[in-house]
Amino acid sequence: SNHYGMAGWYAIRAMKEGLIGISMTNTTPLMAPTRSKEAALGTNPIALGASAKNGDKFLLDMATTAVSLGKVEIQIRKDEPIPDGWAQDSSGNVTNFKKHSKKVVMPLGGFEITSGYKGYGLGAMVEILCGVMAGSNYSTHVRDLTEEDCEANLGQVFIAVDPNQFANGFEDRLTDMNDILRSCKPTDPKNPVLVPGDKEKHNMEDVNKAGGIQYLPNQLQTCENLAKRLNIKP
Repeated sequence: SNHYGMAGWYAIRAMKEGLIGISMTNTTPLMAPTRSKEAALGTNPIALGASAKNGDKFLLDMATTAVSLGKVEIQIRKDEPIPDGWAQDSSGNVTNFKKHSKKVVMPLGGFEITSGYKGYGLGAMVEILCGVMAGSNYSTHVRDLTEEDCEANLGQVFIAVDPNQFANGFEDRLTDMNDILRSCKPTDPKNPVLVPGDKEKHNMEDVNKAGGIQYLPNQLQTCENLAKRLNIKP
């Protein structure tokens, strides 16, 4: 298929059935391994979600690159430079130049000295499970993001696991683990330790308080231009 949206959404579907949900997809090549001059892997997101007690949960939804492409696009829409460590140019050097940043996003961990090879390895793992195993496109065989004359032909993996087939009391133990993590003493008291999914939950609460999602003017302008090009009502 093409871009499948938010990886965590599929994990949430499994969670609603009392299952552990896992999803991943390969994407348009954007990430180059350290010392490479060619984009070979995408942001290749991974999601894992599991329900605890009383509405609590663990929901990891992450790219295997330093940041998702969406964050890079937001910087471009804001007309602001790309922060250090997000992107590299065709020679593998850190770049803050917006023109380069959409082409090659840094692997998770950045350079070799900060274990960027681990992010590269995770991205390659997703590529194998989603592209190579599915018989769809993978690595540089995936079309460029701007190409429209051919199919993306991306692959996805969806896994649902019943935790109670292994040991009873999964929700109790996950609740306990979440409590342990959140109770860790933070280095900055203003920033308490979070569990994956907490930040998104807080963001959703803020959106509800604000009465909706707040968009940047450039984002709205892009949508308006697209609506005119497609001759549809915004």
